[in-house]
Amino acid sequence: MGKMIYDADVTVTFDDRVLAHLQHVIGSKLRRGEGFYFGWKDDPRAGDGRTTIWLHPAMSLRFKYAGSVPVDLNRSWLEALAVSADSTHGLVLVPEPGPRV
Repeated sequence: MGKMIYDADVTVTFDDRVLAHLQHVIGSKLRRGEGFYFGWKDDPRAGDGRTTIWLHPAMSLRFKYAGSVPVDLNRSWLEALAVSADSTHGLVLVPEPGPRV
């Protein structure tokens, strides 16, 4: 399990595969100078609620992976996450789509 550390205050744990896809989508928006919301469902051990943060290029953000092997990215999932990030609700973690037939 990898971690996303935001502004030294917020640390959230994601599977390395999920984290790699989030890094790509978040990085794309921040490179364009775009701020946006990112929300996720909290782990039940943390109260089982929801958390939303405002991501902005001026804030400190770090991705720390548990494994050392790069992940193959799923283009369909990247597109779905990017659509979510461009919405008024902001980026939410949608399930990874299966292979296209």
